[in-house]
Amino acid sequence: MKEVTLADLQESVQDKSAFGTLDDYLKIGRTFLALVEKMRPTRIVSPSHRNYIFYQYAEDYGHKITRPLNIDLFIESPADLKSVFERFVVFLADLKQYQEAAVGRGSSGRYLESKEINRVVYTVQQALGCIGDSLDNPNQSRKRVGQLFETLVKLIIQEVGLECEPRTINIPIPGYPGYKMSYELDLVFSRNKVIIASETNFIHTSEVVGSVKTTSKDRIDKVFLDKYLLTKLLGRDIPVIAIFLHDVKRARRGRSIFGINSTFKSNHFLGYTVALNRLDGVYYVDPRPEMKANERLHEQIHDFQQFLVKDLWSLSHG
Repeated sequence: MKEVTLADLQESVQDKSAFGTLDDYLKIGRTFLALVEKMRPTRIVSPSHRNYIFYQYAEDYGHKITRPLNIDLFIESPADLKSVFERFVVFLADLKQYQEAAVGRGSSGRYLESKEINRVVYTVQQALGCIGDSLDNPNQSRKRVGQLFETLVKLIIQEVGLECEPRTINIPIPGYPGYKMSYELDLVFSRNKVIIASETNFIHTSEVVGSVKTTSKDRIDKVFLDKYLLTKLLGRDIPVIAIFLHDVKRARRGRSIFGINSTFKSNHFLGYTVALNRLDGVYYVDPRPEMKANERLHEQIHDFQQFLVKDLWSLSHG
């Protein structure tokens, strides 16, 4: 049997039909981790943040450097990823059956204390990101990796029994007959299949709009603006949440090119909250430390696990 190469994984990542199930994410994640064990790329620890590492590929792949990986979340063993993923799938089945009540059942407490939900989502997505980082065209890679994160979140929400799909809507602009504003929504989710009637104006009253991005960099203002405009144009409050993977990038620190910089703009976030509107939820798989330390940020920003086990259900109660 032919051994899988990084070039094979590059093809898989770019294959638009390759990620239809959660199991597809596990397979490519495990394959990538096994390949890392075999290829042994240079593993570099960030001198400025010791819990972040990088892989640097060999000459065959132009000595390219991966995105920063938080080793508090990133699972480097293929066997460990398999075990953690299997527990995740079992817990998703419990969530589907018992919804928010699943939290108080049996061993759920111990499972949630482990924060494995964040770890498994982070690992499979960052494995895809690392494969994308080995591609020649970084812009093509970024777009595809972002699409795969949207799909991953969609599949997780569908797995717990909710309706969830991307949607494009064309909203008439009041006072300008014949003019419409086109909106591409990453995700729209609800507990039940809804029928969009004229009186619900493109988004049903029981539906929630989700913006899903790998990072908030250059995008956070759009999420706030989306809620403001959708609410204004549709004439009622439209619940809008944001889900981000992380907010860090590699940066030069002194002589090292392996420093870490935050890409989260806390002052912009708080400014948009005051000037436009508060979002209905903001969630990170890898939250920045300041999101916990700053009281005003902490009351608005939570981890992905809280979204999945608690807020998803309260948001979609309609």
